[in-house]
Amino acid sequence: MAGPGPALSPTPEEEVKLYTIHISSKYLNLTRQKLELTRLPHDVPQPDKTSWWEPKSTIEPLVDYWLEQYSWRDQEAQLNASVPQFRTAIRTDGAEAPVRVHFIHSRSTQADAVPLLLIPPFPFTNLSMTHLIRPFTAPDDAANGTSFHLVIPSLPGLGFSDAISSNQRMVPLICEMLDALMKRLGYRIYLATNTISSPNSVADIDFRIINHIAYAYPDSCVGAHLLSPPCQAPTWQAAPLEWVKWKMMTSLRTPGLGYTRDDIAALRKHRPPRQGKQRGLSLVPGLDSKAFESNMLAYALCDSPTGLLLFVIMVLRLLGPKHDFSSGDIIQLAELTWLPGPEGTMRLWAHCSSERDELPRPSRKPKVGITAFSGSTDGETGTQQQTCSAASSPDVHTCLAWAKTTYNVVSWQKAPGSSGLLAWERPEVLVAGVRALAKVVFPKDDSRRQAAKEAAKKPRITSLERVVLGENESARAEGSGTTIRGDAPPTLASDDDVERAQTKQGTSTDAKGAKRPPTPLFPLAWGQRSEAVRESRHASRSSSGGSPTTMKPLTSG
Repeated sequence: MAGPGPALSPTPEEEVKLYTIHISSKYLNLTRQKLELTRLPHDVPQPDKTSWWEPKSTIEPLVDYWLEQYSWRDQEAQLNASVPQFRTAIRTDGAEAPVRVHFIHSRSTQADAVPLLLIPPFPFTNLSMTHLIRPFTAPDDAANGTSFHLVIPSLPGLGFSDAISSNQRMVPLICEMLDALMKRLGYRIYLATNTISSPNSVADIDFRIINHIAYAYPDSCVGAHLLSPPCQAPTWQAAPLEWVKWKMMTSLRTPGLGYTRDDIAALRKHRPPRQGKQRGLSLVPGLDSKAFESNMLAYALCDSPTGLLLFVIMVLRLLGPKHDFSSGDIIQLAELTWLPGPEGTMRLWAHCSSERDELPRPSRKPKVGITAFSGSTDGETGTQQQTCSAASSPDVHTCLAWAKTTYNVVSWQKAPGSSGLLAWERPEVLVAGVRALAKVVFPKDDSRRQAAKEAAKKPRITSLERVVLGENESARAEGSGTTIRGDAPPTLASDDDVERAQTKQGTSTDAKGAKRPPTPLFPLAWGQRSEAVRESRHASRSSSGGSPTTMKPLTSG
């Protein structure tokens, strides 16, 4: 179950390798030059950020903060000291070349912990989710609840994961890679969760990925935690009994037959989505898709850190956060996309926005847990407010009776208020939803949990590869001057550890041309060491290695 499976003999390109971030000073200096040359547009009279987005008075101080106060070297040292990062090349049948996937893998100290695949919210990277590591792997109430072996990948083309060079459908390819990643780490079965509700997701990428994993890999992904999944009314052909209940409820307008008062009120106010032909997918919720072509954005944002900063702020505003992001938080989100290159993000966005999902037909319904939200309320009247504007995405009511026609719903929780940026604002709600699912799928006395305890005593996970370097060689990644360096196995460090690491490295460290020792080898349980091999030369181009022609959106067919 939750423990590692039988060890296989991996090929060199399949080795799981320790990954340590180091951005060359040359690229950081280029970023500074571009920020210094920023030309801001004239402000409009009486700017309204909900109509005109962020006014100049908001952006200018952020650019100044990026130039004068923000230090990437400090953030780099903290990430390397506190976050266990790895990368491995995964080959799929549909991809033209292996794709190197960057991921966080943090194992719980609990022997019977449950493996969990966590999908970061698009367009953000896995490194923006580091604050979730401790609540999942080392919760304060671990003795009374479930802890997890946590895997957080960066989606292909985002962060330090390579972009997919194929023009085939992206969602199935990504799901195949993520399932292969979990199996390569030794997790034969696992749970999965997304971190943002479907109505708030850009192009609905987050939900589409986890939904496809649940449908396509039910034997390995044995449970998926969904946040406000879109549900459709039952049909006579697919679920005749549920269709009869639905028609009776619409006639009687009273609770019963699996429908609550909230269901009746919400469904009376909002017309259910029609079955049949799908409408064109909007690139940004609440905005016309033609106004923001991803290919156009790729050219603009690859050359302008300020433009990318505006893009990040736009996405945050669309998600309707109540979390108070500091200037440093916003710059960090932008930097994690800017440094590897944002074109991979734009390419994935374009592909997913022009594709239609074709889910496989499983022999049984996917097993899921659902977290729904009551919606924002009016402070005076207490009535639900579900609006759609350029300022934020709407709240969407999730009907449990409808969800049961599509999924095998084994756990359900309803949280007050809107979903917003749940991973930042209310991570405890996210953790509670995943725990509720794990409690049903992996009960404490389950034989698979007992097997996990035994497997944890004798880890059989493939050892990590080290990069063997010549005396004057450096292991160089392909993305924007990024260099792979070897360090001791990262663990969750305390604030004092991070401060000591920052002091040791300094804010002006430049590894360009430096001679580095070989990366130490260690298995994921931080134990034994093994021999090293060179990194494969057959990996695909990184997210910054594409050409404009590779970023053209697919035409729906």
